[in-house]
Amino acid sequence: MNVLITGATGYFGHGFVKHLLDNNLAERICIFSRGEFAQHTMRQKFNDDERLRWFIGDVRDQDRLRRAMDGCDTVVHAAALKRIEVAEYNALECIATNVHGTENVVKAAIDAGVRVAVLLSTDKACEPVTTYGLSKAMAEQIFHSAINYAPLHHITDPVRNFETEVWRTDFRVCRYGNVAGSTGSIIPTWRKLLETQDWVPVYDPTATRFWMHRDEAIELVMQAIRKDAKQHDPIANTWIPTLKAYEVKDLALAMGARGRITTPRGQEKKHEAMRAGDTSDMAKRMTVEQLREALKNVE
Repeated sequence: MNVLITGATGYFGHGFVKHLLDNNLAERICIFSRGEFAQHTMRQKFNDDERLRWFIGDVRDQDRLRRAMDGCDTVVHAAALKRIEVAEYNALECIATNVHGTENVVKAAIDAGVRVAVLLSTDKACEPVTTYGLSKAMAEQIFHSAINYAPLHHITDPVRNFETEVWRTDFRVCRYGNVAGSTGSIIPTWRKLLETQDWVPVYDPTATRFWMHRDEAIELVMQAIRKDAKQHDPIANTWIPTLKAYEVKDLALAMGARGRITTPRGQEKKHEAMRAGDTSDMAKRMTVEQLREALKNVE
């Protein structure tokens, strides 16, 4: 596999690259992101592995994407503006990255003859109520509709003059909840606060969220790349996992903190949904002890 990962220097990207390298699943991995120092740090972490290639670039730049995808057969599109409050305040910037950036990824993948492109999406794209959720719902639709205009690619044997391969870039979507421990999410934020105080801000103790470990997210993306039937919704061509959930107050207790009621941010939902009828308040609930054990495996 010759893979390019947008936003590869993020929390998911680090884990996904490690998985590919440790299991010898890729001959070449293109790290595509706009952060120079983040790439430098990642390069040191992986000891400048010869299978890695480093591309400074932004998904807003279609020409740079085309150049980076040259020779790639697989693309994992993880780059996005993800913070809800940032997207609400900077809606046009959110759209420029999450919507138009996704459009650029699709066009570049088609032009480069990529075999498979996988979009990382979020539960917030289901019945969205925030700018971020709306932008990811649009990103999903861009991927779903791309197959309608993706042309056939051909490889012809020059000696015998007949086609040996024909394919069309296949666009697939993974939708899942916040990955536990991801940059800027609730767990690292609360851990930082608990270094200096014994309470954490909670706008609704009974609010629920899905729990997903990074390894589960990686496996879901690998399923989408392999096109495994497990967790696949063939109608939407989307991979959606079945996840456990937790109450926010139980997470605080598991982390040894007191919750202090605060004002909710923007239009956040009390309960998230992976799809219609699959909501975090109806999912199997994790206990405080189960959360405490799960937290031990979150970096």
